[in-house]
Amino acid sequence: MSHIVTVQEAVTAFADWMEPTDAELDAIEREMPAILADVDLVDAEIAALETRPAELDARRTRRARRRALVTRVVLANRTGREEAA
Repeated sequence: MSHIVTVQEAVTAFADWMEPTDAELDAIEREMPAILADVDLVDAEIAALETRPAELDARRTRRARRRALVTRVVLANRTGREEAA
């Protein structure tokens, strides 16, 4: 007979009583513009899939992709400056 063994750390790592730390919340807050830009990009891509593709859908997707990339570049540059300091 084989015994089932659980790893205690893995079980308690996702317990309901665990809250994110202040550092984790700060990191999420810093990345929120990039997260929202990615959500806009996914929304644009979904809208393009739901209808027959038109020039307006392509423009919306390009703008959303560009906005997401610019937001990530700004975030990466900000992170790089904070690490250098």
